[in-house]
Amino acid sequence: MPTVTLPPKENALFKRILRCYEHKQYRNGLKFCKQILSNPKFAEHGETLAMKGLTLNCLGKKEEAYELVRRGLRNDLRSHVCWHVYGLLQRSDKKYDEAIKCYRNALKWDKDNLQILRDLSLLQIQMRDLEGYRETRYQLLQLRPAQRASWIGYAIAYHLLEDYEMAAKIIEEFRKTQQTSLDKVDYEYSELLLYQNQVLREANLHKEALEHLSNYEKQICDKLAVEETRGELLLSLGRLEEATEVYHCLQERNPENWSYYHGLEKALKPGSTEDKCKIYEEAWEKFPKGLVPRRLPLNFLLGEKFRECLDKYLRMNFSKGCPPVFTTLKSLYNNKEKVTIIEELVVGYETSLKSCRMFNANDDGKEEPPTTLLWVQYFLAQHYDTIGQQTLSLDYINAAIESTPTLIELFLIKAKIYKHAGNIREAVRWMDEAQALDTADRFINSKCAKYMLKAGMIKEAEEMCSKFTREGASAVENLNEMQCMWFQTECALSYKNMSKFGEALKKCHEIERHFVEITDDQFDFHTYCMRKMTLRSYVDLLKLEDVLRMHPFYYKAAITAIQIYLSLHDNPLIDDNKELQADTANLSDKELKKLRNKQRRAQKKAQLEEEKKNAEKEKQLKNQKKKKEDDDEEIGGPKEELIPEKLVKVENPLEEAVKFLMPLKHLVKEKIDTHLLAFEIYFRKEKYVLMLQSIKRALAIDPDHPWLHQCLVRFFKGVSESKDLPEVVRTVLKQEITRLFGDSNARSFNQAYLTKHSNSIPHRLAAAKMMVHLDSSTETKAAELATGLDESLDNRAIQTCIDVLDCLRSGALGDCKELIESYRDSCHRLFPYTLAFAPPGFEENSKIVNGDVSTEAEELAIEM
Repeated sequence: MPTVTLPPKENALFKRILRCYEHKQYRNGLKFCKQILSNPKFAEHGETLAMKGLTLNCLGKKEEAYELVRRGLRNDLRSHVCWHVYGLLQRSDKKYDEAIKCYRNALKWDKDNLQILRDLSLLQIQMRDLEGYRETRYQLLQLRPAQRASWIGYAIAYHLLEDYEMAAKIIEEFRKTQQTSLDKVDYEYSELLLYQNQVLREANLHKEALEHLSNYEKQICDKLAVEETRGELLLSLGRLEEATEVYHCLQERNPENWSYYHGLEKALKPGSTEDKCKIYEEAWEKFPKGLVPRRLPLNFLLGEKFRECLDKYLRMNFSKGCPPVFTTLKSLYNNKEKVTIIEELVVGYETSLKSCRMFNANDDGKEEPPTTLLWVQYFLAQHYDTIGQQTLSLDYINAAIESTPTLIELFLIKAKIYKHAGNIREAVRWMDEAQALDTADRFINSKCAKYMLKAGMIKEAEEMCSKFTREGASAVENLNEMQCMWFQTECALSYKNMSKFGEALKKCHEIERHFVEITDDQFDFHTYCMRKMTLRSYVDLLKLEDVLRMHPFYYKAAITAIQIYLSLHDNPLIDDNKELQADTANLSDKELKKLRNKQRRAQKKAQLEEEKKNAEKEKQLKNQKKKKEDDDEEIGGPKEELIPEKLVKVENPLEEAVKFLMPLKHLVKEKIDTHLLAFEIYFRKEKYVLMLQSIKRALAIDPDHPWLHQCLVRFFKGVSESKDLPEVVRTVLKQEITRLFGDSNARSFNQAYLTKHSNSIPHRLAAAKMMVHLDSSTETKAAELATGLDESLDNRAIQTCIDVLDCLRSGALGDCKELIESYRDSCHRLFPYTLAFAPPGFEENSKIVNGDVSTEAEELAIEM
């Protein structure tokens, strides 16, 4: 159908519709649409119908919007407006590929339409169609060569395609058109120059980049970035003397910046540890109060030199009262020799400070203030906690609290000690004590809430967070709005531990939605950054978005969701009605009547609670609706509600698990858990080739991992026993198994693994589980193997012992109920503070004495 041209009056109205849409005045826009469409001649005017649909979509009426836009498009297939509107509608639904097709169709009928080309380029960069983006930006440059966004967009296209030299040429051509005075401070021109320099550096044109920096440094506002970049370039070009000067100047500017010292090391190239140490000795003389030049040598010094340097560093920190000193030294705890020296020094300080208020009785000098002893005890509490001596750790922190009962940091450490010792309930109690000392501190409040979630106290954690959330809305909703993902990940784990899988999945899906929103929020920056010339930040943003799901928050949520879906697949939820029928079949009439009455009462109670919840929800929705109406009309309709009951009753849990797995397979390849979870999914789907792929990737990371060993044994057994495998696939799999592991079968492979790792508890547990899996008659031997707690064994940690106890209770090591209690008791003696090993009624019977753990635990600790 040919495009209908509107007469002047209707055309003016149509232009007003466009203006109303641009200014978000949707109600007025609909009035003007009605005026045109009420005229019988233009009742089916395609472009007006399309604009009416687009306006309704912005008011949340999606179905009606699609119907009108499609109707408009059918009436005017040659209208670029109709195709453009259809594309905008698809874009609002995140159907970006469909939207791109619509824009391309629109350009067939109006190939030089700037707005359509801009919208197309936004979608292309959003979808990372970089070739298409370059073509579109080239068209825009031809149409609008005077606009700087045209040049910048075209340069960025080449930069992202890694054609750095071409990108640098385009920026240089554009820079020549910019008239700027040397005296004028122009931040946007400065950013352009820094971006141009970045492109030259990425092109490995270091000489040209250095010349560029020297030529334009007066016009660059960020002087620190100039010097730091100069230092890096001089190092790359091997001009070490000049680089040394630059890093000395930077050091003067900020003597606490670690990277400047590393730069100086590269520039001076010290041949020995003594030469390296001289660099820092010079810095000590220049900056006597500097902590970083005293801290960095501790990484490479050894023996007496290490002791001497550490002594000076610790004395400075303890005298000043520097709480994070332990955190700065924590990276040294991988070296046992250094840990011994740290302990000897600090224990010596404590003894001496108690006797003569000096670090060393032989020292000549002033006495230390009482706070110095406090910080030494604070350090020792953290030190002994880290090396797993919780009883000593508690002694030190209790002594510190006794001397200064108002210092919040002490209570934080005490809570942390109990958490590491496996008593999260006691940890919560002390964290709550810390929070009570300063209720206005958001950090302590959040820490306390986190500990409560770990202890399964979800309601209490919500109440704790509500002190800092928006009034008039529930804490959970407000935290979700604010994308507070630490809270949601901890919530998901807590619900999972309580087997409330629906609630846990809801939190996981909420986190997934946050990451989708963050990805969609790029749209706002594609035009903004080019307009404001924040080009370096823009390119960094695009690179970040490409690897966004590497973030620990997403990883935690994805792992949790996958584990839940695997559990739902292995143990599907039983329908309530079927369960009820099975239960009532064996009951007498009297018992049945009693049960029905009980169910009715429970149903009535649940109904009342539901009504109360709904009333509160309705009130909140009214407030939200009112707020939306007070603001202007909002774009987009409401999102689909996440209902725990629906999430937990998903038809195909494995398919849902795969959705969470795919981003991890692409972005978190270096973590072995990614590939082992992939194996677990494919094992249940019986996809042996994909299982093999997962195994090979896991083997490249850690061939001796206990979980991987279990996967391998199950894989060997599956390949040998599966009858549905095509012969070609079976042959390929067996060839791969032989190539990777030799001609071993599952049993001999398991035995070889056990012989190799006979001194490690986690490895023994994995081998024991596989013994039972392969041959149920080996239960007794397997249980004895897994429950060994000799001092000679490695990895005798709390979590490992909890895993063994869980396996005994779940039957993964066979029917060995008689072993459970004796193993629990042995673990309790080894880890007296850990609740998981406590005897029944331990919590109720424990008496807190002077703010410490129960006397029973103390006695056990002394015995050990």
